[in-house]
Amino acid sequence: METMPETTPVVEMRNIKKNFAAVQALRGVDLVLHHGEVLGLVGDNAAGKSTLMKVLSGAYIPDEGEILIEGRKAHLTDPLHARRLGIEMVYQDLALANNLDVTSNVFLGREAVSTQLGSFGVLDSRHMEKDAKRLLDRLKIEIPSVRLLVERLSGGQRQSVAIARAMAFNSKVIIMDEPTAALSVAAISKVIDLVRELKAQGASIIVISHRLEDIYSVSDRLMVMRNGRKVRDCPVAGDIDDFRERVVAYMIGARDDFADAVAV
Repeated sequence: METMPETTPVVEMRNIKKNFAAVQALRGVDLVLHHGEVLGLVGDNAAGKSTLMKVLSGAYIPDEGEILIEGRKAHLTDPLHARRLGIEMVYQDLALANNLDVTSNVFLGREAVSTQLGSFGVLDSRHMEKDAKRLLDRLKIEIPSVRLLVERLSGGQRQSVAIARAMAFNSKVIIMDEPTAALSVAAISKVIDLVRELKAQGASIIVISHRLEDIYSVSDRLMVMRNGRKVRDCPVAGDIDDFRERVVAYMIGARDDFADAVAV
């Protein structure tokens, strides 16, 4: 995997803590994401992965800690605030509108208006269709028509539309929550290729996944969480079998030496 240049990170999360009543979901977690980097985020259920990403995407407000976006402190108050700062999250359930076509889903909530009539606007459908097609072509996403209803798309195509929507407005950071879950082998391969294409076009990406093979194939760096803490942060390297064995050991607590200099 490539070594990232020493520049100001696109994202820094420092000492992030989050409690839900008596449950300590995050216990002082640090995270760094560099420009043009793919960071794999792994951990068992309830490790804190999704909670940490919901903090970064503005869905949760941390109890303690700070977030820096390109070196500047950001006090994220909600997902719209995070979106304005260039942070998009693609959730596992995709949050797509099945009864709308591809174009409408790409521009959902951010529709282009051709004419404004008081508090009402006339949608510029032709402009949005052209932009949606241009976006899919740029990302090398193969969908027959942007007028197709999302409910008629395959699982892999639906995932691609959700990712394209996240890229539609020049996002700096894209967070993907289990992007290959419940997909066929062929669809998984296409989503992995799409992640690579996003990186090639300058996006910084965080991928949450239980599929260690996907993390290994696409990530530059790996971060392992357990019980609300970061227990490992290192480049992705080595043989896939050795990689899987070491990652699982950190996930289940068989290894817990964060200072261990041996790469995963």
